[in-house]
Amino acid sequence: MVKALHNAPSVRSRIKGGPVKGRPGKDRTPAGKKGKIGRTRQPAKGASRKVAVPSSKPRRSAAWLNRVLILSGAAVVLAAAVQAYLVLERIPVQRISVTGDLEHTRAEEVQAMVQPALAGGFLNADLQRIRTELEALPWIYRVSVRRKWPNALEINVAEQLPIARWGTDGFLNHEGEVFRSSKSEQWQSLPILRGPEGAARSLVASYQRLADTLRPLGLAVQQLSVDERAQVNVQLSGGVELVLGGDDFKERMQRLVTVYHSELAGRMAEVQRIDLRYASGVAVAFREPAQVAGLEL
Repeated sequence: MVKALHNAPSVRSRIKGGPVKGRPGKDRTPAGKKGKIGRTRQPAKGASRKVAVPSSKPRRSAAWLNRVLILSGAAVVLAAAVQAYLVLERIPVQRISVTGDLEHTRAEEVQAMVQPALAGGFLNADLQRIRTELEALPWIYRVSVRRKWPNALEINVAEQLPIARWGTDGFLNHEGEVFRSSKSEQWQSLPILRGPEGAARSLVASYQRLADTLRPLGLAVQQLSVDERAQVNVQLSGGVELVLGGDDFKERMQRLVTVYHSELAGRMAEVQRIDLRYASGVAVAFREPAQVAGLEL
């Protein structure tokens, strides 16, 4: 009994010696790690890893350098712009062109007149002063002035277009503005408008409506006048007098057109006076033989 125990392998020797032969699959030890069972590495308690924090000094230096470069570049650009402005400011106006349909204004006179306003050079030329002084001339209605790079000035002139004479020495343009000029010989054939002070604009409007109404009839206004009571009288180019009064201007002109087509179209050479101040008719005075015809409508 004692001998049998002595010859039997002990449990310790079986563990140290590896698996029992003839019993495959019982060895659970991973390959290459035999003899190291139970020796799993544990991290040391209290140990920690230090992470390096990058320094912000290089980044701050780069940002400061960028700002310096940007400010320096801006200063260079500004200095160049100022220098260019000073150079342009000293450039004189070397060419003045005057355009527009000029009949009463000479381009040479305009060029000579604007010279004092150009003393400051191209950029400092006083364009508003040039415009104001030129528009003060009798025959100039509107002026536009602009610079043309690098050293020229362009002036466009629109002359007054008179549509009627005002009194004895004045003229009226299409907006009822009065202007005067000594060069008026070629405009003596224009109709004459007469009225109290301040009535020029309203008279021009009345004249234009009257002229538009009479033109299809082959009639033209020679003189239009209004008195202090706003009574309107018209003299036609053939010597016929129209008495329009002060009210219902449009209605009375329409009545004249109706009478003309029905009664007077072939007899205007005989007519001396047409009175339109009646409510529903006209009174016509003929030259020879002397007679007055009352026409009802």
